[in-house]
Amino acid sequence: MSEFLTELDCRLKDDDSIWVLDFPLIYESDILGCIEVPAGFETDFASVPRVPIAYMLFGDRAHHESVIHDYLYRIDSVPCVGRKQADDVFLEAMEARGKGFFVRYSMYWGVRMGGWTAYHKKKLTDLL
Repeated sequence: MSEFLTELDCRLKDDDSIWVLDFPLIYESDILGCIEVPAGFETDFASVPRVPIAYMLFGDRAHHESVIHDYLYRIDSVPCVGRKQADDVFLEAMEARGKGFFVRYSMYWGVRMGGWTAYHKKKLTDLL
């Protein structure tokens, strides 16, 4: 059964959109096995457009899951996976954390349609 083994522990960086993990985030995935996002990893969580209705429905809904997804989109993540597999783990993680069907699948299809713009564009050490 997929589950997060640690809680999300992060702090806001110098601006208002980038967060830095203070401790590793560990997720046990039925798809990939154990995924450990290291302390110091930078994330912007889910990149939900700031369009009022879209952000109202999907903004601030999947922080834990978005960190895992951001990590798997990096060129040098361990494991290094294809985009579809990273997106599938995102969907799996949202289900593991109890996100509703509408939120899960809307966010999943959002990354399936637009994720190509970010997939494998950065390394783990690249700053956001």
